[in-house]
Amino acid sequence: MGGAVRSVGRALHRPFTGTARGIRRVTHAHGAGESGLGKLIELHAVNGAGDVMITVALASTVFFSVPTDEARGRVALYLAITMAPFTLLAPVIGPLLDRLPHGRRAAMAGAMSARALLALLLSGAVVTGSLELYPAALGVLVASKAYGVVRSAVVPRLLPPGFSLVKANSRVTLGGLLATGVAAPVGAGLQVLGPRWPLYGAFVIFAAGTFLSFSLPHKVDSAKGEGKALLAADEEHLRGPRPKAGRRPGLRTVGTAVTHALAVNAAQRCLSGFLTFFLAFLLREHPLAGQNAAVSLGIVGVAAGAGNALGTAVGAWLRSRAPELIIVTVVAAVLGTAVTSAVFFSAFFVAVLAAMAGFAQALSKLSLDALIQRDVPEQVRTSAFARSETLLQMAWVVGGAVGIALPLNGVLGLAVAAAIVAAGWLTTVRGLLASARHGAASRPRVV
Repeated sequence: MGGAVRSVGRALHRPFTGTARGIRRVTHAHGAGESGLGKLIELHAVNGAGDVMITVALASTVFFSVPTDEARGRVALYLAITMAPFTLLAPVIGPLLDRLPHGRRAAMAGAMSARALLALLLSGAVVTGSLELYPAALGVLVASKAYGVVRSAVVPRLLPPGFSLVKANSRVTLGGLLATGVAAPVGAGLQVLGPRWPLYGAFVIFAAGTFLSFSLPHKVDSAKGEGKALLAADEEHLRGPRPKAGRRPGLRTVGTAVTHALAVNAAQRCLSGFLTFFLAFLLREHPLAGQNAAVSLGIVGVAAGAGNALGTAVGAWLRSRAPELIIVTVVAAVLGTAVTSAVFFSAFFVAVLAAMAGFAQALSKLSLDALIQRDVPEQVRTSAFARSETLLQMAWVVGGAVGIALPLNGVLGLAVAAAIVAAGWLTTVRGLLASARHGAASRPRVV
């Protein structure tokens, strides 16, 4: 009898252990297990799964539970109360974490545990609709940003032999995207049980992430040889005199190619925020043909996610080949798609634009990573990554605010989307092409 029970137990246990071993083989392949990158990929997957659980719960509370006009007011209030303070706090997070370079594992664990506790606080707020919802949501955003900044600093410390920073970042990002894709339907299923349940799921996931953070190698806590970098590229900074001895070093220059690439990435992230909110309200009021609002949003969301995943995979394959040309090409494709979608507005073109925007955003970001790796000295590279992430997050907030304020007219909305892309692309294309022709710009000196 005991043997039969053990056999049944092994049979039930095998699918889970087999899946876990399969995931571990993938994440730890090509030296990623030995370097510790595999554990970071798994941690980022946990991070993505927990974030999407909270997103499902908040979307159902703030967006789907009330009429469209009231939902726009609620989302605007949500942005005003959470995102506005966040845009002020975000630039401070990176410098604060720079002061604690030897506690990166603890910082990541702290970001995970903070979101676990805030998920429990939100589980009560989503039921009662109390004002606790907004400061708790702000706390989740801040903790998520802190995790992202530290993760950017950690990746260069975990590169396996022969790995480029772009390839490593694409693996980490793809792991997060796959986990998000798996967790989203699970969160939707938990939402059916009640608004608290996705948040309970987030609590469990982030609690696991807290312990997983400490499984990273001790070397991620090392900041030996690192400095700070300024996201500026004017001639005075590039060629000017060294600062006086004893003067506190600021963020020095990162090169013109990097700043141009950052500007066009900011336009891409602004487009992402705009499409997220504008299409959410547009498709709720005017669903795709033959579909309800939830299914319409799901179709567009899947298209955007698939495009993002494809862009990440293509970025890993291309590695750092001509990053300026990659950015110019993919953003030109987005601009053409946005213009075409505005002129021939239809459900098909909305989905195509969402997919193309996701593809271009992923590939443009990986190309920006490649330029930072190429043009920014190692001593200031992690700082440049942290500050670029802050700017991109703020651009997303600006785009989201425009998307909420705009009238629900599809042609007008996609025309605005095209204008956002054009503003970033037209102002940078000349500089990026010049950088591609002449190679890397003068290397910024380290202070």
